[in-house]
Amino acid sequence: MDGLTGHNRRMRIFALSDIHADYQPNMAWVHQLSRGEYVDDLLILAGDVSHKRELLDECLTALAQRFRQVLFVPGNHDLWVIGQTPAIDSLEKFEQVRHTAIQCGATMDIVRHGQLLVVPLLGWYDYSFGEPGRELLRGWTDYRACRWPTGFQMEDVAAYFEKLNVVPSADSARMRITVSHFLPRIDLIPSFVSARHRILDPVLGTTRLEKQLRQLDPSIHVYGHSHINQSVELEGVRYVNNAFGTPQETRITAKQLVCIEEAWF
Repeated sequence: MDGLTGHNRRMRIFALSDIHADYQPNMAWVHQLSRGEYVDDLLILAGDVSHKRELLDECLTALAQRFRQVLFVPGNHDLWVIGQTPAIDSLEKFEQVRHTAIQCGATMDIVRHGQLLVVPLLGWYDYSFGEPGRELLRGWTDYRACRWPTGFQMEDVAAYFEKLNVVPSADSARMRITVSHFLPRIDLIPSFVSARHRILDPVLGTTRLEKQLRQLDPSIHVYGHSHINQSVELEGVRYVNNAFGTPQETRITAKQLVCIEEAWF
């Protein structure tokens, strides 16, 4: 898909995250998307489809059939291994997810279209947003649903994924977009979020992502995870979260595709 130029066709770039296809209404929404409207367009899918391989396969296949290209960055839910047999760890699950994405017609690699460069940034939380309290340690599902190699702490997980990221030269790309599931900065949480919910801050993201995306100087960064839809500019970068969320989350999620930019090829 690299170097497609000179055809004077418009490519819209859509953002979506946290589709949580385990919920039947969410998967039904995916299947009702038009098969003709998005054939020239790029979908950025910023994680949390499902920990179940068959649902991940179904959702990514359906989206790949509707869009010219689907760029997928896995989220924490996608790496859950709870109940999976044979037993594997979440790094092995990550490789399974990568294989599934490719089989379904999606990609987890850098996307180039003419002057457009879209760079996926893998990550995990490393407590750079704060130390987890007792309530979070007891209640956060990742601690039970993910499994890491012996001796791995959260900082090791974040460092592992950080090393997998490729930060290419962006000199020739006029339009640069970066993508992560996790938040790159804690001030993306709006002021209206109550103190009760701020106990989640330590597991929302990592400052490692902000350092990496700034190397690319993108105009837009797409992220997920928080389930709080917004588009806000901070220090010259527009940060966009368009989470679909659970069926009950109707106040903070829009339940629709959002076009964040347009390119031409």
